[in-house]
Amino acid sequence: MKNITVYSTPTCPYCHMVKDYLKKNDFQYKDINVAVDQRAAAEMIKKSGQMGVPVIDIDGNIVVGFDREKINSLLGL
Repeated sequence: MKNITVYSTPTCPYCHMVKDYLKKNDFQYKDINVAVDQRAAAEMIKKSGQMGVPVIDIDGNIVVGFDREKINSLLGL
């Protein structure tokens, strides 16, 4: 089982696309709303070097944006 965290905001369309994609492929994930959690936002920036969302952490591997090819590779799809 993969350890997946999605750093997102409620208004981000790509965040919704990533979460829908993970659900469709039966992957569980932890969703962190960085719009309300400043500590998590700082953690996301430290991990990714980016302020934009979504940022996906898959077993310690960081994906910025909805990069389907990289996500598939990390998930073994």
